[in-house]
Formats: sequence, structure tokens, C-alpha cells
Amino acid sequence: MSDTRNALDSFFSISARGSTIGREIRGGLATFLTMAYIVVLNPFIIGNKPDVEGQFIGDGSAANLTLVAAGTAFVAGVLTILMGLVARVPFAMAAGLGLNAFVTFNIATVMSWEEAMGLVFLEGVIIAVLVLTGLRTAVFHAIPAQLKTAISVGIGLFIALIGFVDAGFVRRVAAGPPLELGIGGALTSWPIFVFVIGLLVTVVLVARKVKGAILLGIVGSTVLALIVDFVAKPGLFGPDNPGGFQLNQPSQPGPLAMENPLSLFTEFDPFGAFGRVQVLLVALLIFTLLITDFFDTMGTIVGVGKQADLVAEDGTLPRTREILLVDSIGAAAGGAGSVSSNTTYVESAAGVGEGARTGLASVVTGLLFLVAVFFAPLVKIVPYEAAAPALVVVGFLMMTSIRNIDWDDYEVAIPAFLTIVIMPFTYSISNGIGAGFISYVLIKAVRGKSREVHPLMWGVAGAFLFFYAIGPVKILLGL
Repeated sequence: MSDTRNALDSFFSISARGSTIGREIRGGLATFLTMAYIVVLNPFIIGNKPDVEGQFIGDGSAANLTLVAAGTAFVAGVLTILMGLVARVPFAMAAGLGLNAFVTFNIATVMSWEEAMGLVFLEGVIIAVLVLTGLRTAVFHAIPAQLKTAISVGIGLFIALIGFVDAGFVRRVAAGPPLELGIGGALTSWPIFVFVIGLLVTVVLVARKVKGAILLGIVGSTVLALIVDFVAKPGLFGPDNPGGFQLNQPSQPGPLAMENPLSLFTEFDPFGAFGRVQVLLVALLIFTLLITDFFDTMGTIVGVGKQADLVAEDGTLPRTREILLVDSIGAAAGGAGSVSSNTTYVESAAGVGEGARTGLASVVTGLLFLVAVFFAPLVKIVPYEAAAPALVVVGFLMMTSIRNIDWDDYEVAIPAFLTIVIMPFTYSISNGIGAGFISYVLIKAVRGKSREVHPLMWGVAGAFLFFYAIGPVKILLGL
């Protein structure tokens, strides 16, 4: 037993980093509890939406949330263990919120799910090349820090809007304003009641900094939804039943029929998109994925690394190359596994708060994700109204970084504003990024500060501008 402890201590540098095996185990458990919600949320975001061919993930004519949940837990478990063993830091990985929304609402709407996940795979490969060649530094410095922040804030608002709309709290209307509150301006259905109570409970738990607050909110809301369904029987939403559950009606769990998450690894096509849509659109979609994934990761590892006292005075982390390499593998593996790009989670800070300082904590978290694969069928009893409060809360957490934008500097504040508001207002992450990039380059140019703009920014802004101009030019030419 002592030999095992000594081996673990030596491999993970547990004592050298001022930790203990007990702290690492507690830290790994805390991290899992704070991010296990993704096993429920990811299927609701990517598993409920058909692609351009009307097919769902898994090449089916109906949503298979259990399969997507199992795949989400499996890929997260494997990658988090890999992060622990290779990078040896207490960082956990799972399908990235925001990235999965972009894949669902911007990519799968113009191509099949196989082709969309193929682009995610390619994006991961590109990031890996950037890491191995050292080009990540050039990419990192090309985009102003405040625009990176604006992208994160805009995605947060977009995710929150998805939660409000898909829960029925906010609804589209045929005439008048584009959106309204509830049904005819009133919160008059039992499923909306579940959402409102779930949101209030979750925000209270988050405000009190309860560990696992988001997961507890989902579980509590699901229990309430089961009670409501049994007593009030609101049914499933439809043209004649606007007061029903929106996407998934809660029901008593049946036998836990296992789904094989490995089957999803045959459902991605890396090059099919090039024959489906314009090459420029493919390039812009991959670039948007790359920007969102790459910079979210950089911010997360630096922030959590500082909390764990792993960041040196020069701003570097131990085994940075390994960290970024595993993270890039996560993007590729998420695409190959049809569960969207996996990225390093800021919730890893929960484990650090419990004393975790090494990769042993990540191994513990990863093993718990693998155990969660066996419980994936339980996701079928969770209605969207019970999961949506988590999206709203995550949106809030992503928006808190807005304080890092200098609103007195109009040269960056205006592009940041356009980035933030256009994402939710157009239901498109890429539209927000494009508007921010174009306006930033334009403002700098007209103010005689062209030299302050990185060449990569000029190129990307030009690509976005050219892409947006294709439609009007075709109309003018009668094409």
C-alpha cells in the first residue's frame, strides 16, 4: 500500500505541490459534481435538433438523448483521465457549452450532423498543429483581449436565450413583437412553473456557492416536473396544447437500457462539408470554432492555474504544451464521438478549491464520468424545463467577464457591443464574431491606426466581409 502511495506521489508530484492523496480525491469529486450537469445539458442542446436532412445525432429520425448522454459522459471521462495522466494538472474536460450551441444552430442547419462533427474534428486537428508548431502564440496575440471577452459574453447571452425560448418562458409570435413572455404574455402553464421554480432555486444555490448547485438544480427541477406531470398531466407541447412540456415529457424511469457510446464514433465525416456548402463558409465555420475553443481554453487554464498556484511569475504553467495538446485532442475526439468539441472546464476550480493540485484529481473526475455512462438513460426523464435553468445560470456566469471590457474606449467597446448583441439577436455566434471583427478593423482604419491591427485580423475580417457580400452580389447579378 505504501509503495502505491509513493508511486502516486512521485508520478503526480503530490507532496511537491503541497497536496495529499485525500485532497486530490476530494477535489476530483468536487469537480465532477460541479460539471456533471453537462451530461444532461449537452444532449438537450445537440441531441434535440435535426440537421439539414431532418436527421438527429446517431443518424436517426428521432432524438436519442440517452445515446448522446452516454457519449458525452464517455468522451469527457476518457479525456479528463488523459489530462490527468499526460498534463498532470487538476483540469477536467467535457463538451463545451457555447461550442455545442454553435454547432447546433450554425453548422447543423446547413449540413448533416456527420459533416458538422467532421468540422469539429478538423478544428481539433488544426489546434493540435498550432500547439505542436508553436503558432498558438501568434494566434493568441492576433485578436484583442477585449474582443475575446466579448465573444464569451455574447455566447453567454445566446445560451441564456436558448434556455428561455426552449423552456417556453419566452416565445416567438406570429405578429407583433418578435418575442413575448410565456403564453400570450402570461406565465400560465405548469411546465413554465417548473422552469421558474427551478431557475429561482438554482440561482439561490449558486449565490450561496453550494457545490454542485447547477446539478442539484436540475435534479430538483426534474423531481418537481415528475410531480407536476403526475398531478396536472399537462402533456407534450403542440399546436393545440401550448401549455405542454416543450421538448421532452417527464416520465417514470423504466429499465436502464444501456447505449453504446462507441457507436457514435462511426458517425462523423471530416470532408463531407466541402461538397455540401461553399468552401469559404466551411473555412469561416472552422475558424469560428477555433477562435471560441482556443481562447476559452487559454483563459480557463490560466485562471484555474493561478488559483492552484501553478502559474509562474512569467505567466507560464508547468507542462503547458501537454495541457494544450490534450485540450486539442479533446476537440478532435468530441467531433469524432459526435458529442461536440470537448474543452477544459472552468468548473475545475471547484476541485482546486478543495485542495486539488495535481492530475490525480482529474483521474478521479474522469473515472466518475465513466461511471455516469451507465446512468445515461436517466436523462430521458428530464424535461427541458428542468434543464433550461442551468443554461440561464451558465449564461450569467459567462457574462460576468463583461467587466473586463473598457467601455470608455469606443475603438474596442463598439465592436465588443456588436459582438455581444448580434449573437442572441440573430441566433448566430458567427454573425456576432463577424460583426465585431469587421467593425474593429474599420474603426481602427478610419482613425489612422491600421498598423495596430494584426494581419490575421485583416484577413479574417476580409473573409467575413466577403462572405456577407456573396448574397447581395448574387441578387444584383441576378444569380
